[in-house]
Amino acid sequence: MRLCMVGSGYVGLVSGACFAETGNDVVCADIDAAKVARLQAGEVPIFEPGLGPILERNRAAGRLRFSADVAGAVAGAQVVFVAVGTPPRRDGGADLSAVDKVAETVAANLTEEVVLVLKSTVPVGTNARVRRIVEGAAHRVHVVSNPEFLKEGAAVEDFMRPDRVIVGCDEDDALARQVMARLYHPVSLAKDRIVWMNPASAELTKYVANTMLAMRISFMNEVAVLCERVGADINSVRRGVGSDARIGPKFLYAGPGYGGSCFPKDVQALADIAHEHGVGAELANTTHRVNERHKGLLARKVKARFDGDLRGKRIAVWGLAFKPRTDDIRESPALTLLDVLLSEGAEVVAHDPEAMSHVRPLYDERLRLVDDAYAAADGADALVLVTEWREYQNPDFERLRASLRQPVLIDGRNIWAAYGLGAQGFDYQGVGVQPT
Repeated sequence: MRLCMVGSGYVGLVSGACFAETGNDVVCADIDAAKVARLQAGEVPIFEPGLGPILERNRAAGRLRFSADVAGAVAGAQVVFVAVGTPPRRDGGADLSAVDKVAETVAANLTEEVVLVLKSTVPVGTNARVRRIVEGAAHRVHVVSNPEFLKEGAAVEDFMRPDRVIVGCDEDDALARQVMARLYHPVSLAKDRIVWMNPASAELTKYVANTMLAMRISFMNEVAVLCERVGADINSVRRGVGSDARIGPKFLYAGPGYGGSCFPKDVQALADIAHEHGVGAELANTTHRVNERHKGLLARKVKARFDGDLRGKRIAVWGLAFKPRTDDIRESPALTLLDVLLSEGAEVVAHDPEAMSHVRPLYDERLRLVDDAYAAADGADALVLVTEWREYQNPDFERLRASLRQPVLIDGRNIWAAYGLGAQGFDYQGVGVQPT
């Protein structure tokens, strides 16, 4: 099928590449001409495991192209996916101006009947809003809601082997249902993964899913703080709670708070949607507040360790991305930590395998970034682990002890909790675990 993916950001690029991989003719269109030029030159603008080879393979096969001419790309498509950004407004709602613009472009340029698929994360009512925009088009536009559920760091795997594919369209829209079933058939060979529903349900499902996961994270982070006060161990609590089949073990790990492009935005957006419709969203609002407070936990631990005075202290930070296997720093807890440490007069030396180029412009000369993790620890008064990259999970602790000026380890992910580091001469602190 002839597909146009409008928006070549994280969702659009991964989705477009994967649709090409399953045999479709795909054009990824974007108004950012510089980004398009980089993609045409074979450059991958984001770090996502497995994406580069798929882009290269399908470009070479002629199934995947990139264009800055959005109107031209739309004109030749049977299916147009909307994968543009919907950033939060000041009031927490989603800015839909880019979605509206795509709908207007489709209405003005399509040359045949088309299925318009909303893949961007959008509030309830956007499908109906887009239908109003395109209702005067020369050819019929079938509007479908198909929210994405791609985890950064595992997006290609999630697309090719999805838990579910949410599709919201009218029950009597036979063409839309036929097109969507065909597009996702290659990833549903073993089992039909499509969950059909009406558009409003599909729009809401995305927000509810992310908010529910965020709630689990925030709740366990609060429990972790309680564990520290009462002498309990969050890992034991997690295993005990997660063994309950009604609850399950996922998203029960304590840490420095959630970040990224989805959870913070979607939790606030769900609360905004509820408010607009006169429904209380106390759990969503509280989840957001808890996370914002908890993102300062590691900084509070560092300050407490040095009696509140960080002037002249050198602090090493391992991990800047909001999670491993991505270079995304949006809403990363590491940024909260850096802001506090620098404002309190500490010298900060940081390392991350992929995200340093995104952090550098935010701090200029105030933050020292190094290409070797052990170099960050050299002469530091404390080392703070924020992101649990594989290469950080089992380091050479003898080397670390020799490098650090003071053997202080603050482990924001409890990756080192089982290593008995207290017996090895370290002052070790995790999140919700008792010092060893």
